[in-house]
Amino acid sequence: MDPILSVEHVSVRYGSNEVLHDVTFSAEKGDYIALAGPNGAGKTTLAKTIIGLVGKYAGTIRLFGKDTTTFKDWNRIGYLPQRVSAFNPLFPATAKEVVGLGLLSEKGFPRYFDRRDEDEIGRVLNLMGISDLKDKLIGELSGGQQQRVFLARSLVSNPELLILDEPSTALDPSSRESFLELLKKLNREIGITVLLITHDTSQIGKYADKLLYLDKKVIFFGGFADFCRSEEMGEYFGRFSQHLICHQHD
Repeated sequence: MDPILSVEHVSVRYGSNEVLHDVTFSAEKGDYIALAGPNGAGKTTLAKTIIGLVGKYAGTIRLFGKDTTTFKDWNRIGYLPQRVSAFNPLFPATAKEVVGLGLLSEKGFPRYFDRRDEDEIGRVLNLMGISDLKDKLIGELSGGQQQRVFLARSLVSNPELLILDEPSTALDPSSRESFLELLKKLNREIGITVLLITHDTSQIGKYADKLLYLDKKVIFFGGFADFCRSEEMGEYFGRFSQHLICHQHD
């Protein structure tokens, strides 16, 4: 069976600046991969390249066995970008309407919701634990509630791969913990493959199964057990930092 995602020797340049260099990794069905690295490491660029938002790159990216240049089934991928916090809080839409936006890409014109769509929207609102917020305006919700709404929007088309770019950055510690537990549940119980971008290496081992550490190139990719045994990674991160990451992994 083909991997859900295959990235082979991918490099990206912005002018004379190389932001990704020879990146290779793959995601199998059911993987939960934490993509970590320092600021400017190319994490967001890699996510955008995977979903077709970066026009020019070297190398090959395959989704569900198909090259991204010919891939058409984008509804199989859910994407939660980094800047949902920049969403206009005065936008006059309810939580339910925002979630429904995740179905529009599949529809022709005229775009309207039928009974099946309404059922799907209701299902993900319930899954996210926000059914009681469906008629509230998005601007009336807390940061944690808004993030659940945006995650619901990315899930409403039943994606098999979910890519999230720093989804918990703007959340308080309690909301962050709750959100990450929710992602873990989606991965373990529903089988969604998750690629989670984060700069917080102190928590990722508690949730993810694999670590992809990026600093323009791949520093490490593999399971946490391999990371924790790696002398090379101990030298790269320092023993204390390596221990913190490994200590969180259950």
